[in-house]
Amino acid sequence: MPLIKGAGVRFIDGEYRFNRPLQNHGAFEWQGKLEDADKEDGHNVYMLVRIEGHGWVRYNGKQNKTVSLHNSNWDGAQLYTHNAYMRACRDKGSLQPDNCSPTVHFENKSAR
Repeated sequence: MPLIKGAGVRFIDGEYRFNRPLQNHGAFEWQGKLEDADKEDGHNVYMLVRIEGHGWVRYNGKQNKTVSLHNSNWDGAQLYTHNAYMRACRDKGSLQPDNCSPTVHFENKSAR
């Protein structure tokens, strides 16, 4: 998985896989470390993950820390996941828009 980074946030040591049909729900399984890359800014960080046909799911990090994340995302109506998208974001509060990394697309080529 490529390094996913934006202003004040990084997702490092990332790994992913598309599970086979009926294995872990055919999920997009991912893990890595979400890092608050600007500890002086006073903002928290989070990951956004989306699989095709569904909205973004938020996974919170911790301000001034690096946390390990390991999750699976899937659609219960499908045997396996075709496409997944990820981005890392900095939560700038309610008065300012959050800033996120560019969205990274993952495709399960064996599912086509």
